[in-house]
Amino acid sequence: MDETDDRTDDAILKHLAGLRAADLPVHGGRTMAYVYDAGLDGLDDLAASAQAAFAGVNGLDMTAFPSVVALENDVVGRAAAVLGGGPRTAGTFTSGGTESCLLAVLTAREHARRTRGVTAPEIVLPVTAHAAFHKAAALFGLTVVSVPVDPETFRVRAEDMTAVIGPRTALVVVSAPSYAHGVLDPVAEVARAAAERGTLCHVDACIGGWYLAHRRLADDTPPPPAFDLAVPGVTSLSVDLHKYGYTPKGASVLLFRDAELRRHGWFAHASWPGYPVVNATLQGTKSAGPLAAAWAVLRRVGADGYTDLSRRVHAATVRLVEGIGRIDGLRVLGAPEASLVAVASADPALDPFVVADEMRLLGWYLQPQPAFGGSPSNVHLTVTAAVADPDRIDELLAHLADAVTRARAYGPTVVDPGLVELAAALDPDALGPDEVALALQLAGVGPGGALPDRMAPVLAVLQALPPRLTERLLPEVISRMYVSAPA
Repeated sequence: MDETDDRTDDAILKHLAGLRAADLPVHGGRTMAYVYDAGLDGLDDLAASAQAAFAGVNGLDMTAFPSVVALENDVVGRAAAVLGGGPRTAGTFTSGGTESCLLAVLTAREHARRTRGVTAPEIVLPVTAHAAFHKAAALFGLTVVSVPVDPETFRVRAEDMTAVIGPRTALVVVSAPSYAHGVLDPVAEVARAAAERGTLCHVDACIGGWYLAHRRLADDTPPPPAFDLAVPGVTSLSVDLHKYGYTPKGASVLLFRDAELRRHGWFAHASWPGYPVVNATLQGTKSAGPLAAAWAVLRRVGADGYTDLSRRVHAATVRLVEGIGRIDGLRVLGAPEASLVAVASADPALDPFVVADEMRLLGWYLQPQPAFGGSPSNVHLTVTAAVADPDRIDELLAHLADAVTRARAYGPTVVDPGLVELAAALDPDALGPDEVALALQLAGVGPGGALPDRMAPVLAVLQALPPRLTERLLPEVISRMYVSAPA
């Protein structure tokens, strides 16, 4: 065969399709994490066309590409309009929730340094806050002050947050909702306490803000508690459009109370012989494709469309939670106020990780969440519009009941206590390559990063290890999945 045969358009696209065949599906609602499907005909085609039209446009310099300003102003304006913004609200379009959270923390650090002289800043976080805030603290040199949550509701208590806000606090963070359990922290109370102490307060509404904002526009669903920029004391808010805005990845918006606050997070540099640099985000060069795709989807669906989608997702979530309550051996953690449901075992003989394995064999992906603090091991379900049909929810519940039966027959994963005792004595910072390889082998990760078909044993071992050791091993698992040199 001519070596050029594999470089034709058809051959290249066929190869890509073959790679995708091994992935989880991104449509149909059976992948209940990572992907968000509106189930609307033609939406993907519109987004792809818009993205392709702007793929070559560089968002680095809006003076060269004024279309970027026009699109971003419109997208930010739409977000501000439904999330409590006012005439002074300013915002930035980012690549995703992590970048939005990083920028919120960076802005708060600089604000605290410039306006209050804080040189050793702290960030106050509920233990349920997203890992992105810990990443931001590590990157930008803030000390994390972790606050426990109520073990029954999984919400942080306002008085516990208030008690640790001090003169070094640069930012206080609350979630609306928290990812792990789908509940809203007491935003109003915490924001008020932060304002009284002169501290900024950020609301992480990345995963649920767009859904919650439109759900309260639906007359037939109970509105969520106040959580957005309209709440006194809230100074910034992040919301991902590639989640319940159903736009392509990556698309997120970071909103600020006003433009003066936003400026603390911008980077500008003119002390070099090249062009003057100013960045509103962590990126320099960036394609305007995701921005154009997000703009197109927001324009196509519209406020009425998102309200209808949110109404359907809410009804589906209620139906799902009620149905899980009828499955012997399962229980929902907390009382979800959004579209995220964490399902734990009510029976010691039933392993949630094994249930997740059985569901995957039945064609569903439910995200395992290891135990931490007062939250037991569980499986996490993200309800999107694609699974919101009552018949589809009933199908999911039927398969979940079947998976519980299968998991009981299979039995729970048992971790060797001797292994746990040995691991507890290890110093994560002192592990060499041989010790890492042995630890991964004991966790069920084979040479070359090969993962087993059933993940329950791996998850059970990682869950049993000290968190710092798990954090040492996780990058090693991922690094083994990649070759060290190009083929």
